[in-house]
Amino acid sequence: MRGVLSLAITLTGCLCLAATASAGDGVGAGALVVEPPTLRSLGFEWRIEGDDNRNASVALTYRLSGSEQWREGLPPLRLHGERTVFWGSLDYTAPNMFAGSVFYLEPGATYDVRLVLQDPDGVSGEATRIVTVTTRSEPMPATGGNTYHVYPPGYEGQQQQPAFQGLLAAYYTAALGGDWSRASPPRVKAGDTILVHGGVYKDFNRHNYSHEIQSGFTTCCGTPFDGTYFLTADGTPDKPIAIKAAGDGEVIFDGDGNNVLFNVVGGDYHYFEGITFRNTVTAIEAGQKGIAGTRGLTVKRSRFFDVGIAVHTDWSGSSNFYIADNVMIGRQNPDELFGWYNVAPWNQLPDFETRRLIHSYYAVAVYGSGHVVAYNRISGFHDAVDHATYGMPDDYPNTRRDRMPVSIDFHNNDVSNVDDNCFEADGSMHNIRVFDNRCFNAGVGAMSPQPVFGGPAYFIRNVVYHSPFGPVKIHGDPAGAIYYHNTYIGEVAQLTPASNLHFRNNLIFGQGRRPAVFAVQTYTNYSSSDYNGFRPNPESDTAFEWHAPPKDIPARYDQPPVAQRFKSFAAYRRATGQDQHSVLLDYDIFVNARMPDFNDPTRLYKPDEVDLQLKAGAGAIDAGVALPNINDGFNGSAPDLGAYEYGQPMPHYGPRP
Repeated sequence: MRGVLSLAITLTGCLCLAATASAGDGVGAGALVVEPPTLRSLGFEWRIEGDDNRNASVALTYRLSGSEQWREGLPPLRLHGERTVFWGSLDYTAPNMFAGSVFYLEPGATYDVRLVLQDPDGVSGEATRIVTVTTRSEPMPATGGNTYHVYPPGYEGQQQQPAFQGLLAAYYTAALGGDWSRASPPRVKAGDTILVHGGVYKDFNRHNYSHEIQSGFTTCCGTPFDGTYFLTADGTPDKPIAIKAAGDGEVIFDGDGNNVLFNVVGGDYHYFEGITFRNTVTAIEAGQKGIAGTRGLTVKRSRFFDVGIAVHTDWSGSSNFYIADNVMIGRQNPDELFGWYNVAPWNQLPDFETRRLIHSYYAVAVYGSGHVVAYNRISGFHDAVDHATYGMPDDYPNTRRDRMPVSIDFHNNDVSNVDDNCFEADGSMHNIRVFDNRCFNAGVGAMSPQPVFGGPAYFIRNVVYHSPFGPVKIHGDPAGAIYYHNTYIGEVAQLTPASNLHFRNNLIFGQGRRPAVFAVQTYTNYSSSDYNGFRPNPESDTAFEWHAPPKDIPARYDQPPVAQRFKSFAAYRRATGQDQHSVLLDYDIFVNARMPDFNDPTRLYKPDEVDLQLKAGAGAIDAGVALPNINDGFNGSAPDLGAYEYGQPMPHYGPRP
């Protein structure tokens, strides 16, 4: 049938359809790309030509394959020409396209997604596309492979066979240590499982050359001088190489203060579950920019403590990581919040230069595509979960599809006590999704798009409390940041302007740290804000700011936005046309929440001290706008503002039972 294309897509592939040329105000349908699926989301990019007046749109619907009922999705975001030029190292211009996501899907399920390109000025080419895509399933150890049992030194109980002393003795054909630590080839193959039995795995003395040989291989662990476990065999998506706790006691890998405990850069599809990593700078090194990295890393139900970094990759080819249900505790002071940046309130406190020092960098940092970081509990780091700032995408503007940082999910994480940010979407391109997270006690801006290249970067249903610098850190001239249904305690202010920026259904409450509760700087007059709830700071002479180009200019990047400051909500709405359906509220709408006490900004608040759910009768109830696929199933006549719908259960934060 003309105008409809239905194709099945593989899990990691993309569908690209040839462009049809068009120019002027009409739109020409070009290549459609299906990004790598995650467990709960799908991402799409649709290149177009023309539509100079930016009035084209894409209607998106989706359904479980085999179902007759189509459900409406969130319309993809229109991109065209948004620029990110910053610090002499960034110079990016967004292509002419639509990009967007489908959210809250079931893992391992097959969906039909229909996208319809529309334009009152006319559409040329294939205006309707239907694609069939399967979300990823949660990674699991394979069945049918070999199983190897690993025991700690000195274990005297009965051993299951085949049994080995130390991990490397099972992973490789021998674990000789010293000069011989690289000599043995891998024993394990795709689909094999190594069951690690309870005990502490710490090198007897990694500075004592070849002590394993001298002791007759009765000491641990066969690592080289640096004490690193280098894992170089390859698994596959369906047959990872699994390293699992056997279930007979805590399994502890102790790095003895070394720099890297596990290095998986040389092998794909490793799977860790139930392991404790401690006493090391980097627990799992998975990739370095411009050098090498791994794909398909899984880390589940594990513990990290006394570490500088839990999991790291900034290699552009890294893909499809699954980091979930872990507890990660860094080395920052567990008894106080302290921001690293030389701004108030931190630089006004005693011993600023000493107390600002960073002892743990980030819990998780990734770059690449298809990653999922979910249901983790994180505290005591500089940052919690980051997409690496990185810089320009590789070989821009000719970046290979498999090196684009796209289709990434950070969700249901529980974060506290970070001296910078809880979540960073930095360096991403399209369809990074930060949703259903809780962030308490962030020193310098809780959520950051620094920058995003084109977007969209979605921040949806996140909660931020006690972030003295503010709940967002908009920096580096990002483009395509979308904020829907967040509960943000703290003023929204920007360090640099952004493009194509949109706010809907948020609660944004002043906490007395900045004059304006909402201060937007944008290069684009199509940035927008509406259906939000604000609590201005009553003592301030400036309640709102909206800095933008002159109204007759859609976008301008060669001059700073024109500053507009307003004392009243009414004056702001009248002058800018923004937030026509938004409302003013106060802290009494919450079950139990008040403004953080900045007489002591170092205080750590616990989530059970603060309840940001809405009270019955609160002015935020039924005050939002319907956003398909985001607030379906709302109670009452309209969605509520903020992260929590009245009468519905809260999301689960942190590791699942």
